[in-house]
Amino acid sequence: MPLNPDAVGYTAKPYEAAWDSKDCLLYALGVGAGSLDPTGFELEYTTENSEAIDQRVLPTFPVVVPRGAKEALTAIGDFNMAMLVHGEQSVELHTTIPVAGSVSSTTTVTGIYDKGSGAVVTTSTVATEISTGTALWTLTNAMFIRGEGGFGGDRGPSGRTELPQRDPDHCVIYRTRPDQALLYRLSGDRNPLHADPRFAARAGFDKPILHGLCTFGFTGRALLHSVCQSDPDRFVRMAGRFSKPVFPGEDLTVRVWITGAGNAVFQTSTPAAVVIDAGQFRFR
Repeated sequence: MPLNPDAVGYTAKPYEAAWDSKDCLLYALGVGAGSLDPTGFELEYTTENSEAIDQRVLPTFPVVVPRGAKEALTAIGDFNMAMLVHGEQSVELHTTIPVAGSVSSTTTVTGIYDKGSGAVVTTSTVATEISTGTALWTLTNAMFIRGEGGFGGDRGPSGRTELPQRDPDHCVIYRTRPDQALLYRLSGDRNPLHADPRFAARAGFDKPILHGLCTFGFTGRALLHSVCQSDPDRFVRMAGRFSKPVFPGEDLTVRVWITGAGNAVFQTSTPAAVVIDAGQFRFR
């Protein structure tokens, strides 16, 4: 059965998930927090018992909270999961993320687009705190499915972001660890593409690649510290498109241009290529 364009608007059953202080600490370490200075300014994200420091949560943490999107994928039709590539991701925060909590997440299929060589499926997931009924965050996701295009549907938005023709307002360079993917996978994504050399070779890579959402988290830290002066309450929405893979151990350079009050665009690159483009950021 091919993809079903009529699945647009389908909403999956709510899915509950919980996290605690340890999950937040492990995620922070997985995206490089504390690696530049283990006893420095990121202690609020990497420890829970430092004197006079309250633990806080990195703004991109919601991407590793399970959200029950499998049912939504089933609704769009039958396809080979091996042909699915994570294309775009955004996280929008509606309030401060608690160090421990539980949410009910609802995922809706928002678009199925025909790109010719493949199809793009977009979803939106809203997470609501179970104890209070407060909306904590919204995640949007775009997945490219190779070989599923050509059904005559709308091509969808281009998703292009024009970068200013000037030097960036901020430029942050982070070095990933050679074992970064082994650490990040402990937050939930155990895909062997990121750990098993033989599996990576079958996928066409010389060695395992870093999780795209790990690169997303490194980029989020750069935005948090450079634009928001390390205050997560100023971090509103981050979105970007994954354009090239990253190998553990590579440097990540995040360039940021402030484009107006509360708005910025960004791009993340390794020495070899741009790895996150079409970056958009909103802040307070």
